[in-house]
Amino acid sequence: MRSNARLLGLFAGASALLTSAAPAQYIGGDTPPPPAARLPGVSESSGEALARFVRVLAANPQSYEALLGAGKASLAIGDAEAAIGFYARAEEISPRSWVPRVGQGAALAQLMDPASAMRAFDEALRLGASQAAVALDRGLAFDLSGDQARAQADYRIALAGLDRDEARRRFALSLAISGRRAEALTMLDPLLARRDKGAARARAFVLALTGDPEGARNAVNAALPGMAGSMDPFLRRLPVLRPAEKAAAVHFGVMPGSGTNYATANVDPQGDRLGEIDRFLRAPEPSAGPLPAAPPPAPVRVAVNLPPRASAATAPRRIWLQLASGRDPASLPMEYRRLAARGRELLKGLSPWIAEEPGKVRLLIGPFKSTSDAAIFAEDLAAVDVDSMSWTSRAGQSVRKIDPR
Repeated sequence: MRSNARLLGLFAGASALLTSAAPAQYIGGDTPPPPAARLPGVSESSGEALARFVRVLAANPQSYEALLGAGKASLAIGDAEAAIGFYARAEEISPRSWVPRVGQGAALAQLMDPASAMRAFDEALRLGASQAAVALDRGLAFDLSGDQARAQADYRIALAGLDRDEARRRFALSLAISGRRAEALTMLDPLLARRDKGAARARAFVLALTGDPEGARNAVNAALPGMAGSMDPFLRRLPVLRPAEKAAAVHFGVMPGSGTNYATANVDPQGDRLGEIDRFLRAPEPSAGPLPAAPPPAPVRVAVNLPPRASAATAPRRIWLQLASGRDPASLPMEYRRLAARGRELLKGLSPWIAEEPGKVRLLIGPFKSTSDAAIFAEDLAAVDVDSMSWTSRAGQSVRKIDPR
């Protein structure tokens, strides 16, 4: 479990660069002015929202609303540690507000620290939060603690809230963890009638949790054709886990004793938490154990380039943008040249990196000082039709520079 002292360090420390004599290379010049908020009815991705709020904070670091918005957006892209940092700064500005405490509790639940999450929710309630304000994420914390009865009581409250679809998915999974299969499937029926993909995936977990691996396989094949075989070991093990372990497995892809986290990054916890189930077993990533302190959000985008042949395999985790992936490292320099021709000024002067794993290699740029910096640069790349996704190398993982020529 993470201590309160460590949580305070999430936003107090300066950003730690790699221990190298190579100077940091800043991408771009002065921080651009914050873009205007989207017009009503125009959708904005969570990454775009985070970039917008970070730019607001660059101009006004004391903006309480921007800190709350950045915290919410960080949660939505799956960066719970960054969210804690934003919410902690909001708490400093408005210490009597319960809103930052609710956000911290939600982030701690995502970090699978239910005890600390409960303390945050209790403090939010003491400051005036309603039961409805904490119910959805406190329910998850109760599930992770193995207290399904109290989790289900919270989900019942959350069914009347803004995130009622997610509450319904979580409620169904909690019922299945309790062995109440019929009730769990009934809970999903309204979402399944609307062809909700998250509900279809939740149904597969419900069947697996309640001892029907063949039904779960069929459900996976219906939602994701061809993936049942790779999912089979995961699905078959679910029924024998303890309740808290079942919750960690179906919500975060964590199997006890395996040293492996099968969950993927960038899952939107406020939308379809069970998304991208097809990647659970396709590219497993060993768990890095307790996560290091996250740096505070920075107003300037920065990437560190090390000398040729250097490795970024020293202690901390590092944040990158993945531009492409494949099986053959030799194919990636050509792919980078193709993307660089499209990105032109954005990628000018940057060196590509690769991270090799069993059966997979990633083409990367970075590393970045923070998830916020990476999100801003990803938004700029998207503007010139270069797709990217945030990826974090685990502690000690080798990431090496390549020559794109």
